[in-house]
Amino acid sequence: MNGGYISVSFFLLLSGFILTYNYADRAQKGALTARSFWSARFSRLYPVYAFSLLLSLGMLTQEVAAHTRFDFGLGLVLTPLLLQGWHPLLTNFWNTPAWTMSTEAFFYLLFPFLITRRRPRQVKTLLMILCGLWLCGLVLPALYMHFNPDGDLHPDRYSVGVWMRALKFMPLQHLPSFLFGMALGFLNEKIRPESRKRLVGGIVAFVALYLILCVGDRLPYVMMHDGLLMPLFAGVILCLAGRNRIAWFFGLLPFIAIGEASYCLYLLHFNLWTTLHDSHFLEKSGLIVFDPWISYLLLIVAALLTKRLIERPGRNLISRFLQPRTARTA
Repeated sequence: MNGGYISVSFFLLLSGFILTYNYADRAQKGALTARSFWSARFSRLYPVYAFSLLLSLGMLTQEVAAHTRFDFGLGLVLTPLLLQGWHPLLTNFWNTPAWTMSTEAFFYLLFPFLITRRRPRQVKTLLMILCGLWLCGLVLPALYMHFNPDGDLHPDRYSVGVWMRALKFMPLQHLPSFLFGMALGFLNEKIRPESRKRLVGGIVAFVALYLILCVGDRLPYVMMHDGLLMPLFAGVILCLAGRNRIAWFFGLLPFIAIGEASYCLYLLHFNLWTTLHDSHFLEKSGLIVFDPWISYLLLIVAALLTKRLIERPGRNLISRFLQPRTARTA
């Protein structure tokens, strides 16, 4: 799908919402420490991240040809450290979609300090904050469109100018989305789960997103990539966080299983898809007649297996290592 890139923006916004949903009460009670939060996030995410890099070692041959010797060496250092997103020429180094984890790492660094701040109490104030963050998310895309620093007359998802790469992949541009998600988490507490506003807002948001995806190529790409769709994402999230028919449907077991493995699916999908099709396995096995659905199925199976065999054991191992000694001996 040509508009699939918007799912990344949704993921970053959703991250702020879910973290706020899970940690806000603990933070207000003083039961959340930066160390415990960072340890929990690292043990949850890094095993699959490291596994995705291991599976993508074959891609380094392409990186050697695409970069200078210095940049290649720098990419080898920055990527395992979740820092590649801060270098516009190396954001997609080694594993293309892994740039988002560099952005997420930056958000996780800030979150324990943000969530302990005094939260807005009035719905009106929260709505004003959401509106302000939405506009902030549009500032840099608007400046790019006005000044066109890369000289690209028709920028799209395949544009590779250095300023476009910085706009798309560097963490600071995506901070308004994460903060928007946090503010949305606070607003969620003010709306009853059974409220019809959630259902109506969700239906409107789903329909609007579908229509936008149908005509996505006609809309300005740089605006679509991040800030423009925040209000519609908010409608979808508030709907799914409530109690209604749409939330019930997406709460069925198959959706829950895929949702729990979505992080694994996201990090593995690009290079696994490339490897699968470059190997011509589908042609040799005769399964090509079922493509692309067979490819989707194989990627989902790979994600589910990765969650079971890599993420869970890796998280338990790292958690035991990072747990304070007093807690381990208690």
